[in-house]
Amino acid sequence: MMDKLFLDTNVVIDLLGEREPFYESIAQIATLSDKEELCIVVSALTYSTVFYILSRFEGSEIVKEKIRKFKVISETSDLTNQVIDKALTSNFRDFEDALQYFCALNSGAGVIITRNGKDFKDSELPVMSPDEYLSSLK
Repeated sequence: MMDKLFLDTNVVIDLLGEREPFYESIAQIATLSDKEELCIVVSALTYSTVFYILSRFEGSEIVKEKIRKFKVISETSDLTNQVIDKALTSNFRDFEDALQYFCALNSGAGVIITRNGKDFKDSELPVMSPDEYLSSLK
């Protein structure tokens, strides 16, 4: 069975914004998804956040095109009432992190990929950086 990875917003920004020194490892994960060797999932919330941040540095049409291409290799976890309710009653300090976490659970992902592992310290799912995940494959 292929791995299903939930990507936190920060690593999607690294990928689509080609942010160094983080780009290479998340690009390798995206390539594995493109080759259908694993499945990547993001929350619906991620798209608006990525657009908001990247459009400060690039034209909005360029950012939309990057998101369109990314959607081809990823799945979207919906931001449902159930996800929002769980996030509202959770122990997460940051509401956005709680939304991401419960979207990850809802999607059936087996791992959360983020550069901010401390934000998910109470996670029932393994939490790894892109580099840690790639190292686990070796």
